[in-house]
Amino acid sequence: MLLRERTPISAALVARLPRLRLITISGPCPNIDVAACTARGIAVCASANRASMATPELTWGLIMSAMRHIPDEVARLKGGAWQRQIGRVLHGRRLGIFGFGRIGKVVAGYGRAFGMGVLVWSRARGQAEARAQGFDIAAGPDNLFAQSDVLSIHLRLTPETCGCITRADLARMQPGSLFVNTSRAELIEAGALVEALRAGRPGSAALDVFAHEPVLDARDPLLALPNALCTPHLGFVALDQLDDYFSDQFDRVLAFERGQPIDVINPAALGPVEQEVGQVET
Repeated sequence: MLLRERTPISAALVARLPRLRLITISGPCPNIDVAACTARGIAVCASANRASMATPELTWGLIMSAMRHIPDEVARLKGGAWQRQIGRVLHGRRLGIFGFGRIGKVVAGYGRAFGMGVLVWSRARGQAEARAQGFDIAAGPDNLFAQSDVLSIHLRLTPETCGCITRADLARMQPGSLFVNTSRAELIEAGALVEALRAGRPGSAALDVFAHEPVLDARDPLLALPNALCTPHLGFVALDQLDDYFSDQFDRVLAFERGQPIDVINPAALGPVEQEVGQVET
């Protein structure tokens, strides 16, 4: 039972686990060698795309906190001082959404509710959904980075998206813009965000993800930057979310034990009868 996709399940590891018959994970599974599992008759059960509000809500909390300097001002008040920094409102500004999937579309809705103009760049399907919901579509990713006052990243990490946000992309952002990432740090070219924030484009960042987690002893250079608001990967850490995760996991284990597997992404790993049931219930 895997809670996150950072645990690598390689062909070499699978070969050392002759008794293994089931792997279940609460989300996407780029960390699992599904082909190796299938060849050894190991069923892999993955998320059934349950809607989650935990990450979108944290994303919006980070945006508001960064725009109004809330953490700094709270710390200042507790330290015996009074207000120092002048914040900015969201109303009337442009929110950029990079990736119009389950989380991106919720965050776009929050932006609309706060009176922001919303600009979207996504794959063709996401663009069509965004257009149908009345959101503006960017002319391209370059336009999205250049025109967004707040840019929020909502992409899955795959071999194709790893490092897809480059130094050149970040350099297109405005000095007063905010870059927000609650997806995966590896989406950004290694070292590019630290350099960009030091250069002032974008002007600030709000981040919940890091290339190497957990980050202990403040070892990530982003934590030393005054214009980076960082949280320790809290996006999924909400009681409601964890309850859903574990409920799904145990449902899969119990269904597998009954011989009626659900949410199986590699039905070829199952026997003929199990395969039919698994496909019907997925």
